[in-house]
Amino acid sequence: MEKFTRKNLDALYSKFNRREFVHPDPLEFLYNYGDSADREIVGLLASSLAYGNVKQILKSVTKVLDRMGPSPRDFIMKAGNDRLFTVFKDFKHRFTTGEEIAILLNSAKSAVGRYGSLENCFMSGYKEKDVDLIPAMGNFVRILSSGFKNGETYLLPCPSRGSACKRLNLYMRWMVRKDDVDPGGWDDVPRSKLLVPVDVHMWNICSKAGFTPRKQ
Repeated sequence: MEKFTRKNLDALYSKFNRREFVHPDPLEFLYNYGDSADREIVGLLASSLAYGNVKQILKSVTKVLDRMGPSPRDFIMKAGNDRLFTVFKDFKHRFTTGEEIAILLNSAKSAVGRYGSLENCFMSGYKEKDVDLIPAMGNFVRILSSGFKNGETYLLPCPSRGSACKRLNLYMRWMVRKDDVDPGGWDDVPRSKLLVPVDVHMWNICSKAGFTPRKQ
């Protein structure tokens, strides 16, 4: 494989970083919401459910959003606990239940009520001296997982427990980057500190392209 330079990387970015190439990907749900207050809720749901078959992911996220109406933020802020559990009682995505979706949304509601937005909630754990977003991500997960048993949920893996947090890092990218693909909305989070989790496929590409000398 040809070793990449800044010039040909920029050319690849210009060629492929377009919304027309996004489908099928849960990111596309965020495009339907112009207000970042709605988009951060949608992104949280879409990234949390982004496991398994992509067709089922899109189907499941659609089911959740259809029940929330045109403004997901307004929905969660107005819905009481009983309402949330009733709306999603028959929901199922692989091993995710409607009860878990209700708990996640109720936790998001509490965070928005306390901090004003999920972005502010995230920034409450961020320090400028941090070299990356891992500490802030850990704090964010702890806050949003507080309603689950033992304060943990697989919907929001925590970096302090050894997870690569691939879905959470997807969410961060969607909300922090702003270009033709990622809609953005979280303007206070520094893009330079975003992380790209490296699985075996990413390592294979990066290794062949000369981005890393690591052997595994």
